[in-house]
Amino acid sequence: MDELTVTMDQLRVGLYVELDLKWFEHPFAFSRFKIKSEEQIDILRSLGLRSVRYNPELSDATPQEDAPQAAARPPKAAGVAAAAAAAAAAAAVASPALQAKRAMLERMQQRRADAERVEQAFTSTARAIREIEKNLFSRPQESVSQATALVTQITDAILCAPELAIHVMGDTAGNEELYFHSLNVTMLAMMIAREVNLPPEVAKLLGLGGLLHDIGRKNIPDKILTKPEPYTTAEQNLYEMHAQYGAEIAQRLQCMPAVAAVIHDHHELYDGSGYPRKLKGESIGVLARIVAIANYYDELCNPFNLAHALTPHEALSMMFAKHRAKFDPRLLQMFIRCLGVYPPGTVVQLSNGMTGMVATVNTERPMKPMLVVYDRDVPRLEAIMVDLDLETDLHIIKALRPGQVPPEVYVYLSPRKRISYYFDATKPTAQAAA
Repeated sequence: MDELTVTMDQLRVGLYVELDLKWFEHPFAFSRFKIKSEEQIDILRSLGLRSVRYNPELSDATPQEDAPQAAARPPKAAGVAAAAAAAAAAAAVASPALQAKRAMLERMQQRRADAERVEQAFTSTARAIREIEKNLFSRPQESVSQATALVTQITDAILCAPELAIHVMGDTAGNEELYFHSLNVTMLAMMIAREVNLPPEVAKLLGLGGLLHDIGRKNIPDKILTKPEPYTTAEQNLYEMHAQYGAEIAQRLQCMPAVAAVIHDHHELYDGSGYPRKLKGESIGVLARIVAIANYYDELCNPFNLAHALTPHEALSMMFAKHRAKFDPRLLQMFIRCLGVYPPGTVVQLSNGMTGMVATVNTERPMKPMLVVYDRDVPRLEAIMVDLDLETDLHIIKALRPGQVPPEVYVYLSPRKRISYYFDATKPTAQAAA
């Protein structure tokens, strides 16, 4: 990237500038941006800088020609200079740019509070799932009752919310990694249920099926489940039995037939390439078709061997570009619409040259996610959070693989090794900030 320097007298609308100031030392939303108005030029000149860097590749204009150099200006009288500096400072304080930045800081503070609340809810839910699974056979009726109550709570919250924000969770949230997959599948399946307007009673059956979809794995030896190398044919055949085992367990637990069907058929695929019965198309129940999409996506993002994990963007792209025949096309389209092209956890390059990570997707505006943005001058725990729905001049250029991101940027953004999702379904006013 070719960066040059201009004096403050050479500034003009259309130049893309980069300030060598800390984020808190200027009133602009970012330290690099394209100048849009003469007012911004006045504010830049009030910052006390002799020059700024500009990027000709991102600029719509060139610097002012033959502008007098700052050093060549005749010196002002001390009183006049002081008055001019005071006027510039007052203008900066009253500027819309500074007011916008203050509003941005307030929104960031609210979002961090929202994120903390959602993280606590996620941790509580993961712990509840741990207790349900631990007691599933020793106290079956009580465990199924607890699972039903949990799913009812989640379903009511998700289906009744005016808007639904999907958050990406931290690696160690709750320290319940063994239960994240079933929770992820439940969350993602319920997101689709909301999109297709499933009746609440049907959505609750879907949620319970998603929560218990892998219970048959309890009958598969750990040496198979934890094997990092590819399965042999015999091992693959044994592993695939978990769908049948799960359906049998669901019957013993006296689950509803619709729930048992989800557990039995969550690996069936629309093109007939799934298992255990190689069902095809609409011969697979719609609830199982929904869980199949959520399950397939989460296994791409969170395989047992994390070295093989795809980024959320890669997983969604692969499902659409290479494997779309495996899924109900209408349901897959809705799944992608909800998560957006850049799902939570995706590292992206922005149109202003900065790097960010998608932290939250609002399913009503999936192409306008919330981002955490890297800025070397801002402490990591106070990282800039940007709502693309509000920053209309900023957009995502492309998704980035971990290897395309400098290590210090990657660590700062802290993309999750395991991608876990939870929802925010609070009142509309909170949603606007979430």
